[in-house]
Amino acid sequence: MNIQTLLNQRIQAAMVASGALDTAPALVRQSAKAQFGDYQANGIMGAAKALKMNPRDFAQSTLEKLDLSDIADKIEIAGPGFINIFLKNIWLGKELVQLRTSERLDVNEVTSPETVVVDYSAPNLAKEMHVGHLRSTVIGDAVVRTMEFLGHNVVRQNHVGDWGTQFGMLLAYMERLRAENTEISMVLSDLETFYRAAKTCFDDDEAFATRARELVVALQSGDEECLKLWDEFIEISLHHCEETYAMLGVSLERQHVMPESAYNDDLQNVVNELTEQGLLKESNGAQCVFMEEFANKEGEITPVIVQKTGGGFLYATTDLAAVRFRQHTLNADRVLYFVDARQSLHFQQIFTLSRKAGFVKPETKLEHMPFGTVMGSDGKPFKTRSGGVAKLSALLEEAQERAYKLVASKNEDMDEEELRNIARVVGISSVKYADLSKNRTSDYVFNWDTMLSFEGNTAPYLLYAYSRVASIVKRSEMDVASLTGNISIIADQERALAVKLCQFEEAIQQVANDGMPHFLCAYLYDLAGTFMTFYEACPILNAEDDVKQSRLQLALNTASTLKLGLSLLGIETLERM
Repeated sequence: MNIQTLLNQRIQAAMVASGALDTAPALVRQSAKAQFGDYQANGIMGAAKALKMNPRDFAQSTLEKLDLSDIADKIEIAGPGFINIFLKNIWLGKELVQLRTSERLDVNEVTSPETVVVDYSAPNLAKEMHVGHLRSTVIGDAVVRTMEFLGHNVVRQNHVGDWGTQFGMLLAYMERLRAENTEISMVLSDLETFYRAAKTCFDDDEAFATRARELVVALQSGDEECLKLWDEFIEISLHHCEETYAMLGVSLERQHVMPESAYNDDLQNVVNELTEQGLLKESNGAQCVFMEEFANKEGEITPVIVQKTGGGFLYATTDLAAVRFRQHTLNADRVLYFVDARQSLHFQQIFTLSRKAGFVKPETKLEHMPFGTVMGSDGKPFKTRSGGVAKLSALLEEAQERAYKLVASKNEDMDEEELRNIARVVGISSVKYADLSKNRTSDYVFNWDTMLSFEGNTAPYLLYAYSRVASIVKRSEMDVASLTGNISIIADQERALAVKLCQFEEAIQQVANDGMPHFLCAYLYDLAGTFMTFYEACPILNAEDDVKQSRLQLALNTASTLKLGLSLLGIETLERM
């Protein structure tokens, strides 16, 4: 049940019946304070202004045509024309019974599912995944899980970097090692060391650099031996990624990899089509597109370069080919790109050019989902103590060790296997949740103490909250399936919890609409806090039977919502901490 959508529909219909335009929005929002009701409609003022009416008069006219008697027991006009809506306790109770008996917690699937292509993670296979890949990977995965749950046809696309000039350097180094009878797979067990060694040879040895450039040409020309070496390198590199994905608990698998190299055969076609449409201009030997939309104050335009002097292609060419593939082969209705904010201009240009060239249908949505940077305590991009880029796998291992010490100190009698499992869940979840709970577009500071804290909006707090609710239900010693009575909403704390539970669908719909998981994190944190307030004020286990059954159902609904909400974020729950 999406109460916000229901109220928007009914109030807008009443506004139209009172003379407003069909497009006038009701602008229903959750109320910030209980005295203003559970929901507030804010669209009256705008509609009244368009009609040149007094807002309160228009609000009164709207109320006369509005019937919410089935779900609200009080509706009032406030201030200059806000409409405050107070939901019925009996209706809330019935909704919660329905929520409790639904596997989906009464969350509706969308009536018109879209094919949504999501481009996320996208590591460079020349190096191991590092902390810079964390945000794209976990934010993208949370959005993917949420959209699938809502019923959309989601196509994951891991646009890994496996092509380009640097691979000539790496192949030349592999070739040299093989000539020395060195076991390639052993050397590639540490991609960072391998890359640095190859780069040193490239910088210091002119013969090596020449050979590297020759191998780039051979690779792009489809040379059999060169491709064999390249395949070996890519296979080992992808294995590194898969180990990190498994540790991180994201849903990306090998079949979701759609690498840059996959578009190689289509790059010349992109150039040819742009030429046929008269969009390309030569500039210093390169083939470029100049679009007036990207002119600065002086009238200078930053061009999109699609073919370099000498015939080479660029990231822009590959991204244009990817747009064509996602539209014509995957039949995308919506394409989301989880790529950091520094690429904003690039994607604005790619999207604009794709539309000018007819690579996408006019109605297809192309959306860059930019995100900020993970910062260190010094206010600079996060590094290791030695000053290097932090490998993601090493970071996740450290998270689990830190969580182990924390959990072991609180559970001295717990066996080692359970301690290690709890430490794994707490450690990984803490890193993921610290990222997911921040506004996607903001930078944030990576801080172990904050993310592993049992206080505040953190994974340990929410995992503990879930296990505590589950423990209360278990201690009741009641057969959960037998809890079929009514849910009575009497105390203020029961009411606050009931309203919050009924707002779950609104939170996950926000994630799907805006690609921002922090809305769901904030909801779950509020829900956990609202439950704790309810639990302290409203005894459950020693209440009279009818009240006990009602309140246990509230507890069960809370546990189910926390568990499902965390799973949509890609976070496991624990029955015991």
